[in-house]
Amino acid sequence: MNSPLYFEIQADNPQRARHFYTELFGWDFFRVEGLPVSYWRIDTGGMQGGLLQRPAAMPPDGCGTNAFTCSFEVDDIHASAEHIVELGGRIALPIFAVPDTCWQGYFIDTEGNTFGLIQVDERAG
Repeated sequence: MNSPLYFEIQADNPQRARHFYTELFGWDFFRVEGLPVSYWRIDTGGMQGGLLQRPAAMPPDGCGTNAFTCSFEVDDIHASAEHIVELGGRIALPIFAVPDTCWQGYFIDTEGNTFGLIQVDERAG
Protein backbone atom coordinates (compact mmCIF):
# COMPACT_ATOMS: atom_id res chain seq x y z
CA MET A 1 0.00 0.00 0.00
CA ASN A 2 1.20 3.53 -0.81
CA SER A 3 4.10 2.24 -2.93
CA PRO A 4 4.82 3.96 -6.25
CA LEU A 5 2.67 2.30 -8.90
CA TYR A 6 2.84 4.50 -12.00
CA PHE A 7 4.82 7.46 -13.30
CA GLU A 8 4.36 9.95 -16.13
CA ILE A 9 6.82 11.95 -18.20
CA GLN A 10 5.74 15.13 -19.96
CA ALA A 11 7.44 16.03 -23.25
CA ASP A 12 7.43 18.91 -25.70
CA ASN A 13 8.65 16.44 -28.33
CA PRO A 14 7.35 12.94 -27.48
CA GLN A 15 9.26 11.31 -30.35
CA ARG A 16 12.56 12.71 -29.06
CA ALA A 17 11.68 11.65 -25.48
CA ARG A 18 10.78 8.12 -26.61
CA HIS A 19 14.13 7.86 -28.39
CA PHE A 20 16.01 9.13 -25.31
CA TYR A 21 14.44 6.65 -22.88
CA THR A 22 14.49 3.72 -25.29
CA GLU A 23 18.21 4.23 -25.88
CA LEU A 24 19.01 4.90 -22.20
CA PHE A 25 16.90 2.26 -20.44
CA GLY A 26 15.54 0.02 -23.22
CA TRP A 27 11.94 0.98 -22.45
CA ASP A 28 9.11 0.18 -24.90
CA PHE A 29 6.41 2.74 -25.76
CA PHE A 30 2.89 1.96 -27.00
CA ARG A 31 0.55 4.65 -28.36
CA VAL A 32 -2.82 4.88 -26.59
CA GLU A 33 -5.64 6.13 -28.82
CA GLY A 34 -8.84 7.87 -27.79
CA LEU A 35 -7.41 10.15 -25.08
CA PRO A 36 -7.69 13.96 -25.06
CA VAL A 37 -3.85 14.26 -25.26
CA SER A 38 -1.16 12.40 -27.20
CA TYR A 39 -0.20 9.55 -24.86
CA TRP A 40 2.07 6.50 -24.84
CA ARG A 41 2.13 3.70 -22.25
CA ILE A 42 5.66 2.86 -21.10
CA ASP A 43 6.73 -0.72 -20.41
CA THR A 44 9.88 -0.63 -18.29
CA GLY A 45 9.94 -4.32 -17.48
CA GLY A 46 8.90 -3.32 -13.96
CA MET A 47 6.95 -0.26 -12.89
CA GLN A 48 4.57 1.01 -15.56
CA GLY A 49 4.46 4.58 -16.79
CA GLY A 50 3.16 6.97 -19.39
CA LEU A 51 4.50 9.66 -21.70
CA LEU A 52 2.32 12.57 -22.73
CA GLN A 53 2.52 15.71 -24.81
CA ARG A 54 3.29 18.51 -22.32
CA PRO A 55 0.00 20.37 -21.71
CA ALA A 56 1.52 23.62 -20.37
CA ALA A 57 4.71 25.66 -20.58
CA MET A 58 7.78 24.45 -18.69
CA PRO A 59 9.32 26.50 -15.90
CA PRO A 60 12.42 28.39 -17.07
CA ASP A 61 15.94 27.01 -16.55
CA GLY A 62 17.39 27.65 -13.13
CA CYS A 63 14.15 26.90 -11.30
CA GLY A 64 13.68 23.93 -9.02
CA THR A 65 11.58 21.05 -10.25
CA ASN A 66 7.84 21.40 -9.99
CA ALA A 67 7.20 17.67 -9.88
CA PHE A 68 7.81 14.45 -8.03
CA THR A 69 11.26 13.32 -9.19
CA CYS A 70 11.82 9.63 -9.90
CA SER A 71 15.20 7.93 -9.59
CA PHE A 72 16.16 4.73 -11.41
CA GLU A 73 18.66 2.08 -10.39
CA VAL A 74 21.47 1.38 -12.88
CA ASP A 75 24.46 -0.98 -12.84
CA ASP A 76 27.04 1.66 -13.85
CA ILE A 77 26.09 5.25 -13.02
CA HIS A 78 29.15 6.76 -14.70
CA ALA A 79 28.52 4.97 -18.02
CA SER A 80 24.83 5.90 -17.79
CA ALA A 81 25.71 9.56 -17.14
CA GLU A 82 27.95 9.60 -20.23
CA HIS A 83 25.17 7.99 -22.29
CA ILE A 84 22.66 10.61 -21.09
CA VAL A 85 24.91 13.40 -22.38
CA GLU A 86 25.49 11.54 -25.68
CA LEU A 87 21.69 11.33 -26.10
CA GLY A 88 21.26 15.08 -25.60
CA GLY A 89 20.50 15.10 -21.87
CA ARG A 90 22.29 17.24 -19.28
CA ILE A 91 23.72 16.84 -15.79
CA ALA A 92 21.63 18.65 -13.17
CA LEU A 93 23.61 17.56 -10.10
CA PRO A 94 26.87 15.62 -10.59
CA ILE A 95 27.23 12.11 -9.19
CA PHE A 96 27.81 12.06 -5.44
CA ALA A 97 28.18 9.41 -2.74
CA VAL A 98 25.47 8.60 -0.24
CA PRO A 99 27.88 7.10 2.33
CA ASP A 100 27.67 3.33 2.74
CA THR A 101 24.61 3.20 0.47
CA CYS A 102 24.93 4.26 -3.17
CA TRP A 103 26.11 6.69 -5.82
CA GLN A 104 23.47 9.14 -6.98
CA GLY A 105 23.12 11.88 -9.57
CA TYR A 106 20.41 14.00 -11.14
CA PHE A 107 19.98 14.62 -14.84
CA ILE A 108 17.75 16.51 -17.27
CA ASP A 109 16.27 14.65 -20.22
CA THR A 110 15.83 16.06 -23.73
CA GLU A 111 12.47 17.53 -22.65
CA GLY A 112 13.75 19.43 -19.61
CA ASN A 113 12.52 16.87 -17.05
CA THR A 114 14.70 16.11 -14.02
CA PHE A 115 15.29 12.49 -13.01
CA GLY A 116 17.76 10.66 -10.83
CA LEU A 117 20.04 7.65 -11.17
CA ILE A 118 21.22 5.43 -8.33
CA GLN A 119 23.96 2.80 -8.32
CA VAL A 120 23.79 0.72 -5.16
CA ASP A 121 27.25 0.44 -3.60
CA GLU A 122 27.79 -0.13 0.12
CA ARG A 123 31.37 1.14 -0.34
CA ALA A 124 30.25 4.54 -1.64
CA GLY A 125 31.67 7.54 0.10
